[in-house]
Amino acid sequence: MTHPIRSLRIESTWNGEPLPPEAWITLHLLRLDTGIEIRLDAPFYGDPVPPSGPPGPTDRLWEHEVVEVFLLGQDGHYTEVEMAPSGHHLVLQLHGTRNPIATLLPLDFRPVIRGERWTATAVLSSEWVPEGPIRVNATAIHGQGSNRTYSSWIPLEGEAPDFHQLERFQLVF
Repeated sequence: MTHPIRSLRIESTWNGEPLPPEAWITLHLLRLDTGIEIRLDAPFYGDPVPPSGPPGPTDRLWEHEVVEVFLLGQDGHYTEVEMAPSGHHLVLQLHGTRNPIATLLPLDFRPVIRGERWTATAVLSSEWVPEGPIRVNATAIHGQGSNRTYSSWIPLEGEAPDFHQLERFQLVF
């Protein structure tokens, strides 16, 4: 049984500049008895090329085209879920900013590319969901070099994109 939690739409760059509607990314987070389901709809850029290895858990996925969801729980524990249209994914558990305590965790992840967009469903086991209340941010990256684009549901502060600004995350459940 699913229970809707929250719908998010990434409509801006990391620092709050508006994106055109065709670049918007929609995410739906649903509570399951077994964890959290993430449903996403995003533009497909195909840039940069996907990782060379087989789909599945992939380190350094943030260097490719990716949509990310961060789930921050109590006491600085958070889970980062990275999803690529190629079927590659990366799930990390962290305690404190950028301090991974577990990496390459399993994820039930099913992406589909249809023309200029891709959709996916991912189910994150309750084992990897931090204890609530849960604060969230969602982000996306694509492109290369000076054409690299960083987007965020919640606009971030600073001179450069930093998606690990935990104090900016918003309470969702």
